[in-house]
Amino acid sequence: MCLLIALSRTIPGTPLLVAANRDELYARPAEPITVLSGDQPRILGGRDEVAGGTWLAVNSHGVLAGLTNQPSASRDATKRSRGELPLMFAAYPDAATAVAEVCGRLDPADYNPCWLLVGDRHTLFSIDLTGGSRPAVRELPPGNYVLENAPLRRESAKQQRVAALVDAALAADDGQATAAALATVLCDHQPAAGPQPPLPGGLPRPAEISAACVHTAQYGTRSAMIVSVPADGLPQVQVAAGAPCRTPLLDRTSLWTSPAPAAVAAPGGPR
Repeated sequence: MCLLIALSRTIPGTPLLVAANRDELYARPAEPITVLSGDQPRILGGRDEVAGGTWLAVNSHGVLAGLTNQPSASRDATKRSRGELPLMFAAYPDAATAVAEVCGRLDPADYNPCWLLVGDRHTLFSIDLTGGSRPAVRELPPGNYVLENAPLRRESAKQQRVAALVDAALAADDGQATAAALATVLCDHQPAAGPQPPLPGGLPRPAEISAACVHTAQYGTRSAMIVSVPADGLPQVQVAAGAPCRTPLLDRTSLWTSPAPAAVAAPGGPR
């Protein structure tokens, strides 16, 4: 996952609205949406078919956890899959308990570096797993947030462009902050203005990577998801099983009540 937009406690009737694009190598197999756990709570999300984990998970209580990876030229294949992390947080009935319990036992050294947003109807947390002996956790005030492949606290050209697009989309939507408004942001191909940091190893960063919707020869936006957590009831889930600029967002909310698939193995490979 390379882009997470979270509107937390700013929309009447929808205390959490998340829009996300998942960027990955085209050759890496993945399922854009499935039932990740049929137990209580039920968990929905995409599944990486290489490591078995996910980039974004939401449960039937309205707890959502999504991650973005720190770009690196030296990914350690011996470390645990980062795709485990959203599943760990989404196993709890509320975000505050999830963050306290999971972060109390997490060692960032067990994973390749990443950042997460974990939230529900009542709160939103930023979690940094890029160093130290314990995750760096910050409880965020109500507001609109954009997390890309960089720390939440550090504004980047991509973060600034996407945040401006969110503001413009909400203004055009008369402040209703509907999923349709955020869908327009996920489809944007315009590279962010300003200098781009180099890729790991000093290689030049393609301008296309700074867009919300990424298209390069071997890598790009593979799927999109918009999750609306209402004040009461099950979250609404829309998923595009491809780049959202050319693949429709379909309502997959029925997965909350559909028969659960056979159990899948726990994630174990690198991500």
